[in-house]
Amino acid sequence: MASWAALSPSIVEYFEGEDFYRCGYCKNESGSRSNGMWAHSMTVQDYQDLIDRGWRRSGKYVYKPVMNQTCCPQYTIRCRPLQFQPSKSHKKVLKKMLKFLAKGEISKGNCEDEPMEPTMPTMEDAVASDFALINKLDIQCDLKTLGDDLKESVKSEEKKKGKSSEREESNELIQSQDMEEKLDSGEPSHSAKVHTAPQPGKGADLSKPPCRKAKEIRKERKRLKLMQQNPGGALEGFQVRCQPPSLFPPKAKSNQPKSLEDLIFESLPESASHKFEVRVVRSSPPSSQFKATFQESYQVYKRYQMVVHKDPPDKPTVSQFTRFLCSSPLEAENPPYGPDCGYGSFHQQYWLDGKIIAVGVIDVLPYCVSSVYLYYDPDYSFLSLGVYSALREIAFTRQLHEKTPQLSYYYMGFYIHSCPKMKYKGQYRPSDLLCPETYVWVPIEQCLPSLENSKYCRFNQDPEAVDGDRSQEPDRLQVFYKKAIMPYGVYKKQQRDPSEEAAVLQYASLVGQTCSERMLLFRN
Repeated sequence: MASWAALSPSIVEYFEGEDFYRCGYCKNESGSRSNGMWAHSMTVQDYQDLIDRGWRRSGKYVYKPVMNQTCCPQYTIRCRPLQFQPSKSHKKVLKKMLKFLAKGEISKGNCEDEPMEPTMPTMEDAVASDFALINKLDIQCDLKTLGDDLKESVKSEEKKKGKSSEREESNELIQSQDMEEKLDSGEPSHSAKVHTAPQPGKGADLSKPPCRKAKEIRKERKRLKLMQQNPGGALEGFQVRCQPPSLFPPKAKSNQPKSLEDLIFESLPESASHKFEVRVVRSSPPSSQFKATFQESYQVYKRYQMVVHKDPPDKPTVSQFTRFLCSSPLEAENPPYGPDCGYGSFHQQYWLDGKIIAVGVIDVLPYCVSSVYLYYDPDYSFLSLGVYSALREIAFTRQLHEKTPQLSYYYMGFYIHSCPKMKYKGQYRPSDLLCPETYVWVPIEQCLPSLENSKYCRFNQDPEAVDGDRSQEPDRLQVFYKKAIMPYGVYKKQQRDPSEEAAVLQYASLVGQTCSERMLLFRN
């Protein structure tokens, strides 16, 4: 894991135009429409900013649905774990698991599960119509060469800097050395500079909670006041350090119902029928624990695809599994102020009596835990592992929040109101949907009436509101071209191709001004 001083900027390769794919939700052969880019590498902060603009990754491919044109609009959904209280059906799932672990009891009745994403063929249909292209891109991309070229380019840029920038780099180097000395193991990420106020264009200050609109804060206060009047919605026994009042509910009284943690971690008798544990292992770069369990994890995935999604035996290959669920563009970062596990991509493994029965693929980002996919052993579908894993991931987010206060959301991927199988995500409340035009979060209760009338909706009711991070100065976009980093204005003079200019401007508008200035757009 590289130290933050040596961490490379994000490098992405944008595919101009909009592609049509077979929709995995309504099965329309060419109804799904999205924009996409290949992420050669990406910082967790850049990916956080991208998913807050409606992007999502599948392996190293990052895509954004064209919301007003695709057949099944996909709205980014996030749950607010600090206010989350399990519903009656959630409690049934947790109690079912406890009974099985304690006494070996298997509940009868409906055992249908709710995976965090649709079938793997659906995931493939959603992100790429030509896997030969993605394979080709993956092979052509020589990250080592790209990295070497980038380092040479950075060195040449540094020689051109003035004395003032040299003094600034010297101060940052001293800060990095001080922080490295305080670490017993692991290496800090580039975000360790958060202890000083960020400079314009350098991104968010991760030592502070994310900025929120005054209107949203007022609504939150009103909601908390109602919760105080009706304490049944409050959390019980969950201590939070340095958490803003707008983000965590009042402490529950002793007569309140059990919290999520109480239900999950209820003690088992010494004579319990089964032994159960959850392990979080880093998948990219692969940790020793991940490598040691790779084959067992893959076999669970293969059985899941064959039994649950009816894949033929030759389809869920090791290559497919690795490409979509193990490979990740996210840089591993482990700053001292971050969660103990660090930031990046992980597999959350569910072990029963010494064997893996389920795996949740997740990303740990500056402000959230983002769920990517879930697969499980079909023999244990009676445990409703889709619901159970979602509740465990919510609890995991709350656990990480205790040390890292700004990490306070759980992203569940896309909410698709027009697809009945994907509407269940709205049951994890309170939750918000992302407005596809202004990129502000709106409580799902306010969105549902509009979605009943139309597949595509602008949730922000302010007619004058616009995208606050829309690209206004494309010449400040950073391009990596012919082994050199240059502003787009310089690149444009060298290229002089109208179609290329249109592609770059489209990219800038989709990723936003902040990311377009931080990330490097790779062009051949």
